Parts: sequence; C-alpha cells; structure tokens
Amino acid sequence: MKTSYFALAVIGMGPFALGATAQAADGAGSAASSNVAVYGVLDAGIVAERGCVANCAGAKVSGGVASGSRLGVQGREALGNDVSAVFTLETGIQNDTGQSEEGRLFGRQAYVGLDSRLGALTLGRQYNLQYLTLTDVADPFKGGMAGSAGNLAGYSVKRYDNTVKYVTPALRGVTASAIYSFGESPYSSANNRAYGATLGYSSGAVNVSVSHQRKNNFILASGTLPAIDMSARNTLIAANIDLKVATAFAAVGVNKGYGSSPWDPNNAYSSLALSMSSSDSRDTLLGVSVPVGGFKLLASYVRKDDRDLADRDAKQVAVGLTYSLSKRSDFYASYAKIHNKNGARYTVGNASDAGRGDAAFNMGFRHGF
Repeated sequence: MKTSYFALAVIGMGPFALGATAQAADGAGSAASSNVAVYGVLDAGIVAERGCVANCAGAKVSGGVASGSRLGVQGREALGNDVSAVFTLETGIQNDTGQSEEGRLFGRQAYVGLDSRLGALTLGRQYNLQYLTLTDVADPFKGGMAGSAGNLAGYSVKRYDNTVKYVTPALRGVTASAIYSFGESPYSSANNRAYGATLGYSSGAVNVSVSHQRKNNFILASGTLPAIDMSARNTLIAANIDLKVATAFAAVGVNKGYGSSPWDPNNAYSSLALSMSSSDSRDTLLGVSVPVGGFKLLASYVRKDDRDLADRDAKQVAVGLTYSLSKRSDFYASYAKIHNKNGARYTVGNASDAGRGDAAFNMGFRHGF
C-alpha cells in the first residue's frame, strides 16, 4: 500500500478532517493526470478569552481557530517501477488580516521526496511525529478550537526544518515512521537537532500509536537574559476506538526537559521561561466524539501532572460542537477552561493561537477546497 501524501497534507484540520481528506483524495485523482493539485482551508471565528494575566483581548476575530487556514500545492509524477516523485508546498494564512502565518512563505509544509511500495522518503519542513500522534489519534478536537489537547499535552513545536522523514507502507494495519531534523545551527550541529519514531496500528475500529520525540533547544544568553536549555523528550501512547455511537479517545504521555511542555507564550524567551516550565511531567487525556445527525459533540479532559518540586499541575476541561453543511463546510463552537495550580500559567489556545487566558470560547465557520 502506498502512503497517501494528499491525505497527509490535511493533517491538523480538526473534526473537519474526514471531509477535507475526501477532498484531498479527489484532488489526488485529478493530480494523476495533471500532476499538480491545489487545495486549501479558510477558517475564521470569534474568540473570547478570560483569565488573562495581561493584554486580554476579550473578544476578537481570529483566523485558523478550528483548523489553520492554508493554501497548498501538491504534485506527483510517476517515475516507473512503482516509484513516484512527490512534493508539497503549503503556506499558512491569517485570514482575519490577510497576513502570512509565522512570517514564512511556505511555513506549514515544504518538502519533496519519493513514494514507492517500500514507503515514502521526504526532505524539507514537515510535521513532527509526536504532534501527529497527539492530534490524529488522541485528541477529539484534532488540535483545534479551544479544546485543543496541545494546550497542556506534549509541547508546542509542530514542525521541524531541515527534516528527513521516512514512512513505511501499511502491513496488516501496522505502520512505522522515523524523522531526523538536522540542527544546522551556527557553530553547532547538535543544537536545534531533533529525531524520533512512531509505531502505529490501525484496523477496523481500533487506532493505536506510540511516539517518541527528542528536540535539542539551547537558547544562548543574550544581554541580560541567561542561557536556557529548553530541550525536550516526549513519549506519547495514544488510542481511539470507534464504538459506532461514539468514538472514545485516550492517551498518556511522559515529558522530560524544560521545553517538553507548553509554556507561557508571552514569556517564552524571557528569564521567566525556566521558572514557569516543567522539566518532568505526565499527561493524561480522555475524550469522546459523538455524531448526532449533522452534528458532532466533542468533549475532553486533559491533566498535566508536574513532577517538579514546584508541583505546577494543571487540568483542562473542554466541550465543543460542530455542524456539517457539506463535506467541505461546517460551523463549530467550543469552550475550554484550564485550572492552573501553584502558579502554573498554561493558556487556552486553538489551532493557530497559543492564547493568553485560562478560559476561552470560540465560534466560527470553516470551508475547504
């Protein structure tokens, strides 16, 4: 079985993923004759935040709330002997202002490689494996809306530059993947280097994945700011099972290193970053997705157990609702509340924004093409 990169390109599209994947598959069919397919998602919503330490917007229009808004181009060319050249260029769009996401031309994905019966090998800017396991397998909110599990679980980096990635074909439901990101930092090949692997099983109603990721991230001293080692080691075991009337989600994670958990995005590179981060924590996630006609009810509970002496635990409770107008368009609404302990400062974000408060409500509309 070949790996479908037209399906992989729509990772992170939240509860809308099934419809978006179908659209991507349609694009893949047309790409077989034209070699190139254009796709995208536009998502905009109203976000209201509460419990901000400072600069709380209250209510605002945001782009990419349930799914990061994007415009992408994909290509595939048959080279013979069941080998194809593949590429993806995907740019993020802040469609509330029209600006580019992250200040990059193709900041979401930019890779090229080969796809064959032996698997897919790609090089460039790509998603890291721990993030894919969290959003694809463990999180009923698929990394979007206020209920995103990434507000507490795992760590905040979604993609790596300078990455070599290999994904095996599926064999009786079993797949494996590995990733290596070259550091390419000045005077050091180790700094900013990352690597990891994932083993997954998907058959029928059951989907299970185990992922381990390491990231070197040593921030050098600058002016009055001290040097900070924000390196991370994350291990995640995730599963979901389709019970027909509902899909149940669960995950447990082990995080080591001061960069292994989300930290206050407003002070990420200040002298406060080290004191607000956890160097040893455990994540627990339980969730459910219930389809009711065109509606889908979502709920999740995420707990961050901080093993440091500061004991900065946190827990998030989230509920959400989507309503599908078609395979490509839906409305959504979500509310999440984080209870921080002992000075922890985790915030409620969404697919494109880390958030500033400990509670948020969002409501919006999403369309894929």
